Amino acid sequence: MKRNYVSFLVAAASMAIVAGNAYADDVKSDQPVADSYITTKVKAELAKDKGTKAHDIHVTTKDGVVMLEGTVGSTAEKELAAKDAKKVKGVVDVHNGLTVQ
Repeated sequence: MKRNYVSFLVAAASMAIVAGNAYADDVKSDQPVADSYITTKVKAELAKDKGTKAHDIHVTTKDGVVMLEGTVGSTAEKELAAKDAKKVKGVVDVHNGLTVQ
């Protein structure tokens, strides 16, 4: 019985976190988005996209400007990585320093 209760608590906490994150993305605010948040979200977008090899792309953010560095296999992959980065909330600009091998 105790195991079921713990499982329930874990599931409830997970749902609360997911719901909170969904709500946080919809909140309108005049506060700038933190660079660390942007970097994390860009990395997640790159990892989610099957057209990019995220492990070969290094992402940094300074004042909302995302810098992409590393190597990719094609010009299309380079452009796709920049497109993915631009989708993220808080991104002001993208400097695409990716090198095509």
